[in-house]
Amino acid sequence: MTAQRVFVFILTLWVGSIITVGYIVTPTLFATLSDSQVAGMVAGALFRIEGVISMILSVGLIVFANLLVKRGCGRYKNIRWYLLAMLICAVISAFFLEPMMDSLREEALSHGFPVMLSPLAETFSRLHTFASSVYLLQSLIGLVLLWRLSKPID
Repeated sequence: MTAQRVFVFILTLWVGSIITVGYIVTPTLFATLSDSQVAGMVAGALFRIEGVISMILSVGLIVFANLLVKRGCGRYKNIRWYLLAMLICAVISAFFLEPMMDSLREEALSHGFPVMLSPLAETFSRLHTFASSVYLLQSLIGLVLLWRLSKPID
């Protein structure tokens, strides 16, 4: 029982950090900083950190869930799929979307423009929309997972 509580505690902190960074800190950055380029760079750094945290914790919780299943906690069999989906979201963001967006940002800056004022703005905007969708999906999966684990054990 203690192991399950530790699992839920770690998961809760992780999902809370995802929600805090994506839906509280990032909008606050853009609302309070007068330079949206600086806000975007800070937000990007926060999302990179959150991505590393997400990859580490999703792998760690998958291993933890496997141990719980081996101990006879059958409810954690399906939980592993949710964690894998969250890991896939983090990997897509960290290894595909963020590097592509960083590349576009750097290319625009090398021509003397912020990315949103450059000819690359439309491509960057599409990638940003996709990255936001992946982040939203990861957030929702985390919330569903917490909801499922909050159900009392029969």
